[in-house]
Amino acid sequence: MKKKLFKYLLATLILISAAVSSQAQTRVYVKVRPTAVVAVRPATPHPNYVWVADEWTVKNGAYVQVPGYWAEPRAGYVWVPGHWVTEGRGDYWVAGHWKRV
Repeated sequence: MKKKLFKYLLATLILISAAVSSQAQTRVYVKVRPTAVVAVRPATPHPNYVWVADEWTVKNGAYVQVPGYWAEPRAGYVWVPGHWVTEGRGDYWVAGHWKRV
């Protein structure tokens, strides 16, 4: 069970990293935001873990949802959730990230 959870978390972190790096290069604007698929949040593996909510990433020119996951907090950092930004051309997603406090 722990191996499966570790593999799932590792795969999710890789997807989030790819999302952050791809969005740092290119913004994809939309007039209508995609509809999120509601997912069940699994039980926390540790009381101190932080829930990293679902994110959006661009794939083939469209936003696709990346599932959330539990993460061990980084000392001296807080998790800043991803969010939508509205500009004249439409809306684009800013990925969540760890911010030094």
